[in-house]
Amino acid sequence: MADDDPGEVPRPPDVVRRLALLWDPPTPSARGRRPRFVLADVVQAGITVALDGGLEALSMRRVAAELGVGAMSLYTYVPGRAELIDLMIDRAYGELDLPVAGMPWRAALDQYARQFWQLYLRHPWLLQTTSWRTPLAPHVLDAEEAGLRTLIDTPLTETQVVDFLGLVNSMVQGLARGAIAEAQERASSGQSWDDYWTSVSSFWQDWFDTDRYPVMTRVWNAGAFEKASDFESILERLLDAVEGSIARARTSAVEVSEDAASR
Repeated sequence: MADDDPGEVPRPPDVVRRLALLWDPPTPSARGRRPRFVLADVVQAGITVALDGGLEALSMRRVAAELGVGAMSLYTYVPGRAELIDLMIDRAYGELDLPVAGMPWRAALDQYARQFWQLYLRHPWLLQTTSWRTPLAPHVLDAEEAGLRTLIDTPLTETQVVDFLGLVNSMVQGLARGAIAEAQERASSGQSWDDYWTSVSSFWQDWFDTDRYPVMTRVWNAGAFEKASDFESILERLLDAVEGSIARARTSAVEVSEDAASR
């Protein structure tokens, strides 16, 4: 296609290099002296740094120190920090045990959600990246494909499939952030969740106004706050909601078919 063709897709050199690093990473040369480390070692070192201090701690200098080399040595493997994070994300996504094609939708979506829940707990730094700009990497797209596949053959429309998968992703990310924050707070303060609420329990007698907060009072009196929602119960409720939407979509499709047949 000619350069002046208006249909030509622009290919900025930095984007081309970034994508090539994900889809066709260079292999070590068979010539000369064997390198001290390979690209996979650089990626693993980056993950080690992020696990220790989060993405704010990640720098080419810190990764180089983890490998015991100078920072300039890394640029032979990756152009910079952004490209390294792409590779780290893809490596982490490679740990997912994704549902295979042909599974019943509920079991498949359940597995998908649980795998991401466990992944975020193992790699909290993933939650510091933006889900709207996840790298176009092999394992990332494998996960997206597997997630969409869980619902695509149900009566839901393609738009509903995307919406529900997004809802599952948001739910898992939100709960993982809460669980990780709670673990960090417990580690820094030495105070458990139960201990914290016990320590402030006098608030309910001294300050809480039942007239100002009647709905909260009603929920409290029903004992609903005592039944703390966890990942398991929330996931089950979300899957129930998906099942209800599938049932309604199936009923609607049958009604449309019967209406067409009666004409």
